[in-house]
Amino acid sequence: MIGWIRGVLRRREPGRVIVDAGGVGYELEVPLATLDGLPGEGEVVTLEVLTVFRAESLQLFGFATRGEKRLFVALTGISGIGPRLALAVLSTLSPAEIARAARDEDAAPFEAVPGIGKKTARRIVLDLRDRLGETLLELAGTAEAAAPVRTGAGGLSPEEEDAVAALLNLGYKRTEAEAAVREAAGAGGTDDLGALLRAALRRLGGRG
Repeated sequence: MIGWIRGVLRRREPGRVIVDAGGVGYELEVPLATLDGLPGEGEVVTLEVLTVFRAESLQLFGFATRGEKRLFVALTGISGIGPRLALAVLSTLSPAEIARAARDEDAAPFEAVPGIGKKTARRIVLDLRDRLGETLLELAGTAEAAAPVRTGAGGLSPEEEDAVAALLNLGYKRTEAEAAVREAAGAGGTDDLGALLRAALRRLGGRG
């Protein structure tokens, strides 16, 4: 069982990273909030890790903070919420937004996550309140990580390409992913990857 990892960030791409720890490259799936806060490749990183055993495989999920990890564990403990959907929640909403929505019994933010309907959103709110209790008060005060800004030229910007790739990892088709990202970029005028992907996910969720 791996609880945390410290090593050199060898590769980072939408939805996953590879960390070199002791000469072994560990591939971890990560939510957008974690990815946004990581340094560049070649830098040393420390991540909280959750090890998930399945009949056919072993998956590692990485998180920047214990709060993110705890939210992931709580989400995957809810009926109908698997690891991929939990990552979608953490990629659409910040830990603070998740905690505030659960604390205030506001299911609307969860309905913006692709794959989550009204009934599931309501169940998430109630289950998180029961599972996390007073911890929600602490998480609700968590500030969102500032994402690095890069520039691109022609076609999709680097941030838009990353957002499209992240949506593809979540199971969307390229055409709908690109359309949602372009709409989000046009409406928000931002090259912040985190804000861009969250806006694109909300648009996709609204089409369901």
